[in-house]
Amino acid sequence: MVRIWVKIMQGEKIVRQYVYEKEELLVWSHFFVYVSELCAELDIPTPVVVKTHIFNFAKFRNVRFLPRDFVEEVDFDKLVLENLSV
Repeated sequence: MVRIWVKIMQGEKIVRQYVYEKEELLVWSHFFVYVSELCAELDIPTPVVVKTHIFNFAKFRNVRFLPRDFVEEVDFDKLVLENLSV
């Protein structure tokens, strides 16, 4: 099961949060699909996902997207994804 805790941060405060869940095994090649689905749920633009983001999520169980990772302008300081899958 895929479980990702998504936090929209303004400064060091959590502005919005959401737990994304999907009934399948975590597949790294589907990481962009997970990110785009959770961004659609939160009604925010989807960031550009590069290999470094996937490696950070796999190795450290979290990844941070900054405003420079988005093509569109965003009104928050960072988007943090934490892996809650066991």
